Amino acid sequence: MSKDTFEFIIYMLHACAEKWSQFPSAVYKKLKDSGCINQLLVPYYDILHTQGTNYVVDDIEDFLSARGVSV
Repeated sequence: MSKDTFEFIIYMLHACAEKWSQFPSAVYKKLKDSGCINQLLVPYYDILHTQGTNYVVDDIEDFLSARGVSV
């Protein structure tokens, strides 16, 4: 994973934590356990990092919802 991808994941993790009023550690566990990091954020980094933060958080919410994970 590149440094840019890693920084993007950390940024999105904190953006989700802020929107969901959760600790970043809890959000990380949800994203990791659901496969969101390896199946969405890393492979689609080139596209996602050009989008607005709220748009990407919405995509993450959709990804988690499709896997039965509540935020």
